[in-house]
Amino acid sequence: MFCFQCQETAKNKGCTIKGVCGKPEETANLQDLLIFVLKGISVYGEKLKELGAADRSNDDFVAQSLFATITNANWDDARFEAMVMDGLARKDQIRSKFLAAYKEKNNQDFHDALPEAATWTGDLSDFAEKAKTVGVLATENEDVRSLRELLIIGLKGVAAYADHAAILGCQKDEINDFFMEALASTTRDLGVDEMIAMVMKAGETSVNTMALLDQANTTAYGNPEITEVNIGVGKNPGILITGHDLKDMEELLKQTEGTGIDVYTHGEMLPANYYPAFKKYDHFVGNYGGSWWKQNTEFESFNGPILLTTNCLVPLKKTNTYLDRLFTTGVVGYENAVHIADRPEGGTKDFSALIEKAKTCAPPVEIETGTIVGGFAHNQVLALADKVVDAVKSGAIKRFVVMAGCDGRQKDRNYYTQVAENLPKDTVILTAGCAKYRYNKLNLGDIGGIPRVLDAGQCNDSYSLAVIALKLKEVFGLDDINDLPISYDIAWYEQKAVAVLLALLFLGVKGIRLGPTLPAFLSPAVVKVLVEKFNIKPIGTVEEDIAAMMSGN
Repeated sequence: MFCFQCQETAKNKGCTIKGVCGKPEETANLQDLLIFVLKGISVYGEKLKELGAADRSNDDFVAQSLFATITNANWDDARFEAMVMDGLARKDQIRSKFLAAYKEKNNQDFHDALPEAATWTGDLSDFAEKAKTVGVLATENEDVRSLRELLIIGLKGVAAYADHAAILGCQKDEINDFFMEALASTTRDLGVDEMIAMVMKAGETSVNTMALLDQANTTAYGNPEITEVNIGVGKNPGILITGHDLKDMEELLKQTEGTGIDVYTHGEMLPANYYPAFKKYDHFVGNYGGSWWKQNTEFESFNGPILLTTNCLVPLKKTNTYLDRLFTTGVVGYENAVHIADRPEGGTKDFSALIEKAKTCAPPVEIETGTIVGGFAHNQVLALADKVVDAVKSGAIKRFVVMAGCDGRQKDRNYYTQVAENLPKDTVILTAGCAKYRYNKLNLGDIGGIPRVLDAGQCNDSYSLAVIALKLKEVFGLDDINDLPISYDIAWYEQKAVAVLLALLFLGVKGIRLGPTLPAFLSPAVVKVLVEKFNIKPIGTVEEDIAAMMSGN
């Protein structure tokens, strides 16, 4: 095993025995093998496209498979074995299509050498041994490995967003084509400049994919609105839904209407409270708990069933008793949890087992009371643009600090809480993703009615923060986005945050602080390139970083 795709990787180098996240070696190896098979599919997909015969039959499979390997999404080895077997069958099919298309166009058989990912065939008995040879360390050169893995890790995040958009009926061929192009590129010996260009193209694709998902979400559910979200509990049994999938949210609310069951959000599902389409449900009562890493405690005290729609799922501890209340769906898997099957074409998912379970459970234990405010996606903030611009021009707002990204369990993430608490009162925090749980319940006040924490939503809603920045650049007549009074102090944990980072780099944002550590998958030489080109820097002390940000550094 060797895995270094998330921020808490062992000693900031790599997990080699068991993941700090809890991922066993066998699961890690199966994920590596699945990525290897996707590379083989992509080699043939690229070649078919070159022949003018693009094949779309594997688009969903590639995106969903990349998504399934994200940190804390799927812990079920049987599911990964099935995906690898499916992938091998798909590779055989697309290989046959390519060979036939090549012969038809060139009037001869194809005889060129192909990478091992395209030629390997195997069955279940081969998986364990093969997996040991195709993982991250199969690329010996540290800098080549770093750039390839930066690309693949970013792809995983982009694929998550693409899958959410596809579920709502929004897809773009160019996004799926890039998955194939990027995966296939990692099987070739490219120059450093070519690999960096591919990483930048991943950033461009990330921007386009987040824009597509924003379009899908707002078309289906309306533009998020400023909302006070209840964080207390009611007296009815409840269902707790977590993850990012708003289609699952919609179908669950419809199926629980009139049942006497309340629905609560957790973690990254909190922003569902901001969408107009969901506010009409009286039994949608608010948010329970905080960030993903607290779920061993919060799922326990919730008492009712929990629905995991995407990552992040934390392995249960021996003292936890909620396995019989744990339900997974989509790419999520956990051994002995009940898995809700995908919706049939034109139909909906069946949440009846979840609902029946809820009817037998006690109401949630109250762990806090009050409300928190969110709903500051780009449409809402731009509606307040005149007020914001006036506050900046008058000096009431001196600076915006983007503190988007991920939360995590390490104590040093208190840095982000302390930054929020100690920023001058004339600063506004722009946030998205679960990083907000480090400070969204603090009483930081407002500036002329503008809250000092503006929560745009889920991690994918970091797109909103980019839209806001670009609009401010236009309003102030600036040539460079970096001339805005905006600093970036980003927290990362997993692969979707990497996709967001690449998107910001593509948009030309410089001077990003990244923490709590720089990614282990960045070699010293690659870090040097990022520092020279984009001025990326590690976080420092709270006092030093605040002083630097307030001075525009």
